[in-house]
Amino acid sequence: MASYQELLKQKEALDVQIEEARKREISDAVAKVRAMVAEYGLTQGDVFPSGRRGGRGRPSTAGTKVAPKYRDPATGMTWTGRGKAPKWIEGKDRSRFLID
Repeated sequence: MASYQELLKQKEALDVQIEEARKREISDAVAKVRAMVAEYGLTQGDVFPSGRRGGRGRPSTAGTKVAPKYRDPATGMTWTGRGKAPKWIEGKDRSRFLID
């Protein structure tokens, strides 16, 4: 059975081999991607449509402000028309609260 020190040396040697293999495979992958980009004339926007590295799908609109669509003439409170309707417009004809 191998000693603790021998196993540590083996681990170090494997770590070096792993890192070399990783670098080699990344280099091969980058070369393939560059060849495909050149072959098809792709742009960054084609590959990363959201403009972010590693982005998936369309960009998030979370946190984006939406203009109000309705206003309560009595209080001046507004509502965008999204989410749960406020009490002042609930069950009423919304057309009379529309902001022009």
